[in-house]
Amino acid sequence: MSERLETLKKARERMTEDRDAHAKVLALPFDRDKAERARNKFIEIQVLIDALDRAINGEAAIAPAG
Repeated sequence: MSERLETLKKARERMTEDRDAHAKVLALPFDRDKAERARNKFIEIQVLIDALDRAINGEAAIAPAG
């Protein structure tokens, strides 16, 4: 696996952990201020994860087999 692909996968894993922390806040009893911040960060991070997924798929498609 190329170093670039490995870096992208590590970044995705890290962002997934960050996103999960915000999901936990959203699952708590409702607190408008905390929920709004968590929701915005969740969405922001999810967009980044989607971009990382596209980069990983693109890199995997051009990476030499083996």
